[in-house]
Amino acid sequence: MSIDGLQNKIRKLKTPIMVGLDPSRELIPPELLAACAEKAGVGPEAEAASYLQFCRGLLDALKKYVPAVKIQSACFEALGWQGVKAMQEVLAYAKKLGYYVLLETMRTDVEHIAALSAQSVFGGLQYGETRSFPYPCDGLVLNGYLGSDGVRPYLPYLRGEDPKNLFIVVKSSNKSSPEVQDLLSGDRVIHTAMADLTLRWSTDLFGKCGYGEVGAVVGLSSPGAIQALRKRYDTLFFLVPGYGAQGGVAKHASYAFDRLGHGAVVCASRSIIGAWREQPGTDWPEAAVQAVEKMKRQLESYVTVL
Repeated sequence: MSIDGLQNKIRKLKTPIMVGLDPSRELIPPELLAACAEKAGVGPEAEAASYLQFCRGLLDALKKYVPAVKIQSACFEALGWQGVKAMQEVLAYAKKLGYYVLLETMRTDVEHIAALSAQSVFGGLQYGETRSFPYPCDGLVLNGYLGSDGVRPYLPYLRGEDPKNLFIVVKSSNKSSPEVQDLLSGDRVIHTAMADLTLRWSTDLFGKCGYGEVGAVVGLSSPGAIQALRKRYDTLFFLVPGYGAQGGVAKHASYAFDRLGHGAVVCASRSIIGAWREQPGTDWPEAAVQAVEKMKRQLESYVTVL
């Protein structure tokens, strides 16, 4: 799905929200953990099964409310092969339900390794007359700070009948990001140098909405940077993480949007998928729906999606 497709989904629902599926043991309802452990015994197989059931339940509950989800690969990979298998099933299920699906790996590498990754995620694996897609998704989050070698192999997949897309980490939401990303490099700070590269990688990959298939990750922990980057890079689509549990607020998120309420999607994870912990007596899918509706109301105070 292209960035045009994502923007159209956002416009249809009037909801520029992406839900991060970042499961961990403390975010899984105890009764779900216990039920999976009763079937499979205590261990990674049961925990992976609980992740899968939890994410599928959230996807079912939220499909009428949000246009996009982001799957954090590290949460699943921490459980070994059982977790990876569960992640593959979550990706496939999210695609089946019609979400825009973003896979966060944060990885780039030397060029031939990046090419293998791009092939497996975007191109699929050919076996005779059958093509397998082990990680079905619409886009990837990549850390571009290794440079162009690690990004170039993905670019051919960002065009054609079913264009994929990338989100490059420009200004991350973690507290220590200024240690590197705000350092001076000539007459620029490092994160604007990365934004310049991101724009260069978008060359001739712009859709009808005016935004490129290579977008930028710009964290809510730096509202001043969001304002400056939006003003300078008006054709980069922004993925804005850090809402809710990381302290990001609607006013600062609004800086990422253009005057039509386009050009960005705001991501929240723990504040939505873990909302059941703050709402005793509410089942966990309904708690997630209520958290999304609350976030939408907060964003609507500052952003109108036309």
